[in-house]
Amino acid sequence: MEDEKILIRNASQVVTCSGFEAKKGKAMSDVGVIEDGAVAVSNGIITHVGPTEEVLRQVNVEDYLEVNANGRALLPGFVDSHTHFVFGGYREEEFSWRMKGDSYMSIMERGGGIVNTMNATRSTSYDDLFGDAYDRLDTMMDMGVTTVEGKSGYGLDLATELIQLRVMKELNDDHPLDVVSTFLGAHAVPPEFAGRTDAYVDYIIEEVLPHIRAERSVTFCDVFCEQGVFSVEQSERLLKAARSQRFKLKLHADEIVPFGGAELAVRLKAVSADHLLHVSDTGIKRLARSGTIATLLPLTAFSLGEPYAPGRRMIDAGCAVALASDLNPGSCFSCSIPLLFALACIQMKMTPEEALTALTINGAAALGREKVIGSIDVGKKADLILLKFPSYKFLPYHVGMNIVDTVIKDGVLYII
Repeated sequence: MEDEKILIRNASQVVTCSGFEAKKGKAMSDVGVIEDGAVAVSNGIITHVGPTEEVLRQVNVEDYLEVNANGRALLPGFVDSHTHFVFGGYREEEFSWRMKGDSYMSIMERGGGIVNTMNATRSTSYDDLFGDAYDRLDTMMDMGVTTVEGKSGYGLDLATELIQLRVMKELNDDHPLDVVSTFLGAHAVPPEFAGRTDAYVDYIIEEVLPHIRAERSVTFCDVFCEQGVFSVEQSERLLKAARSQRFKLKLHADEIVPFGGAELAVRLKAVSADHLLHVSDTGIKRLARSGTIATLLPLTAFSLGEPYAPGRRMIDAGCAVALASDLNPGSCFSCSIPLLFALACIQMKMTPEEALTALTINGAAALGREKVIGSIDVGKKADLILLKFPSYKFLPYHVGMNIVDTVIKDGVLYII
């Protein structure tokens, strides 16, 4: 299948989102629409992009499997750049407790929260973790995701963190989707280190990071920099140690209170700062002047009933904003791209163009892959999706509905 040549022609729109770097501020509105467009693919790589008539003059049609995309829009595959999709167990009881008004802290005191999932993940077999995560990737792919980031952080010990990351490596090899792995050992403090957060950070730096580095399959190190979890100082110490081990950096930042997480992300030149529900004005200004992507997770705010991150303000200030699902078993048991898109536009006041940029080229930049995925450009991987409708504007308009018709991953056709 890899050597197959594909010609997608007569698309009502080819929405290129063209670019090889993140788009900031006003540039996020430029999605590069080609009316009645075509894309040619060879060996999984895009070779031609343009109006159908122009592309037909440049290729020998007989060499290609032709896809007539009449009445359908062709887009880059979506990049979900923040998830926790490998885990054991579920927390449906906690959701119902939250609906009754229980606070996050009271749920933790009842044995809930991240430690609940930690216990379940530690007791789940490798094969079960793999099988459940494979099914979740299938669901994501059905909604147009072609690259996904996955975080560890439900083991909180060396053995289980390694298992989570090895599951992700095998999934990257076995599943059509590309899986980018992130080590999030600093997701919470495990019970065996209760009251000894500094000692747990020492344990991660001295005992865990060298083993994770030796795996050679993990791109990022992340930390939950938040009041009552890991302080700015602890987060900085851990991330500097990770950087010295050649990890790229990410942060869970300013989710619950303004905490200086965005500022730390910029100071450390992190690839992304994520959540940002309570980012400060100073944090927004510094993000706008930096190369750090602001990754926003509206499904989580929706699930928790919290105010949304100030996406409109951030784009107007000149930030590069990405959107991601934050699929996890606690605060956001959803990877719904349709709902994510609707919330970004309706609740966060992003335009359809900005939301599309945030889920494609900027999502790719949040994973350091903007040079190879995230747009329909010659030389990039043929990660494409065909919609059931003639315009990308149907993504928020057909509220909460999956309108992906066909996924093309690495130049291979998958009919949804």
